Amino acid sequence: MREHETHTADSGDMGPPPEFLAEDRQENEHTDRSGEQSKVETEHSGNVEESVKYWQRSDRISEDLSTVRKTLVKVIGLDESFEVNFREMTYGGRKAALFFITGFAKDNIMQEIIKRLTFLAPESLSGNALEDLYTYYIPHIQVSKAKTMSEVINKVMTGMSAFFIEGEESAIVMDTRTYPMRSPEEPSLERVVRGARDGFTETLLSNIALVRRRLRDPGLKFEYLQVGRRTQTDVSIAYIDDIVDKVQVDKIREKIKAVNMDGIPLADKQLEEAIMESGWNPYPMVRYSERPDVVASHIMEGRVVVFVDTSPSVMILPTTFFDLCQHAEENRQTSTMGTYLRWIRFAGILASLILLPLWLLVVIHPEIKPPALSFIGPQTQAKLPLIVQFLLVEFGVDLMRMAAVHTPTPLASAMGLIAAILIGDIAVKTGLFVNEVVLYMAVAAIGMFATPSYELGLANRLVRLLLLLAVAIFGIPGFVGGITLFIVLLTIRRSFNSSYMWPFIPFNAKALYSILFRVPVLYSKKRPSFNKTRDNTRLPGK
Repeated sequence: MREHETHTADSGDMGPPPEFLAEDRQENEHTDRSGEQSKVETEHSGNVEESVKYWQRSDRISEDLSTVRKTLVKVIGLDESFEVNFREMTYGGRKAALFFITGFAKDNIMQEIIKRLTFLAPESLSGNALEDLYTYYIPHIQVSKAKTMSEVINKVMTGMSAFFIEGEESAIVMDTRTYPMRSPEEPSLERVVRGARDGFTETLLSNIALVRRRLRDPGLKFEYLQVGRRTQTDVSIAYIDDIVDKVQVDKIREKIKAVNMDGIPLADKQLEEAIMESGWNPYPMVRYSERPDVVASHIMEGRVVVFVDTSPSVMILPTTFFDLCQHAEENRQTSTMGTYLRWIRFAGILASLILLPLWLLVVIHPEIKPPALSFIGPQTQAKLPLIVQFLLVEFGVDLMRMAAVHTPTPLASAMGLIAAILIGDIAVKTGLFVNEVVLYMAVAAIGMFATPSYELGLANRLVRLLLLLAVAIFGIPGFVGGITLFIVLLTIRRSFNSSYMWPFIPFNAKALYSILFRVPVLYSKKRPSFNKTRDNTRLPGK
């Protein structure tokens, strides 16, 4: 067989016919595609760096632009995702490529850079073309170098643009990003009669600028982190360096860095659960705020604030139960009126917690009712037991709340009329409910909606339900035991190793006074000791 092959070659035969070569080429291409497809299906990369190493065996930037392009096709979906661009061009006689995502790139900045580079002649670039472009020819402020492919991809995914040059093992990264964003508006959950009307948006840099505008202290630090192997969500820790407890900052930073998740697409809430590890605890261990002035005041108290990109609210750490009961409106009024508003708010929160269980207890055990309150209690009997009435009304209020969130604004009034008149009034007239159940439930619902912290209001509502069930089943022991257990559970809670019930437990008379009364600014000379601040003096020389 070998002799025959040698003879045919010597006799001038140039090999197999063209149709055989075409069939072999198609078969090889099919084999390559099937092998590549199987490689795609077997990839289990946890992050960008692992994916880059999977496809090109190392994380370095190849000198060959075609290799760079192949890596981007496999890792980021170039040619499959229409908004991912790899624009190949020639500048100064050197092949180059611009890698960016269309939706993030500022067109005017990109055009200025490209326009400047088109004037380059071959003699303008030395042997180190990347260094020349970086130092002399790219007319942009925020420019850096990247030495690994994963770093380039991660930065481009945040909105930056990367510039590759043939023959160079580094890339130039330019901050040309712009994010779709809305203008700062007053937060719907923290409205005030007087005061600033700007609120946080979903853009991290915009939120940081709103706080920096109010705090021009050079000691104000914004540390940058990224969380999530896939989402690479931008997170920033804010504090004033010479006020905050550094041990607390270190613990928060370590907690965030230790988060090992695919991502946090739901932003701050998922990050809170990951770093607080509160499990099934219904009470919030951090305070959320959408107001830059509130956040700035807490930073000046020595708190640590965590910003998460794509979220219009920020986390304030640590926090207490009584922090969650305060509102910015109290500090926008005089001290006297601020104290009055604070007491009214406290009364509403207390009513949302114990008013319904206490009334049910008085009805079940009328012997504990003082003679002066003999009028309390249903004058008529309904067809349903009281506990069933309360549960139905509780669930009805929750349905109304959820319906209000999902109802378009022009229809919200009509929905409220239906709930109040058609359901509540008719339910009483048909004898399913008694009037007092609807009355006290309305007062408790108002107290829940008057709670400044939305998360605290929901948690209090759950406690109210449990207290109702405890009273209905066990009577007086159920009420006393439920209240005691409630206080004990809150007492043992810790918000980053800080007492959740401070200054009530551990008791601090001066701090408790400043919570019960809105103290005038010039009387508040010290920062709260709860924060363990390095500098606890608010007024110089005091």
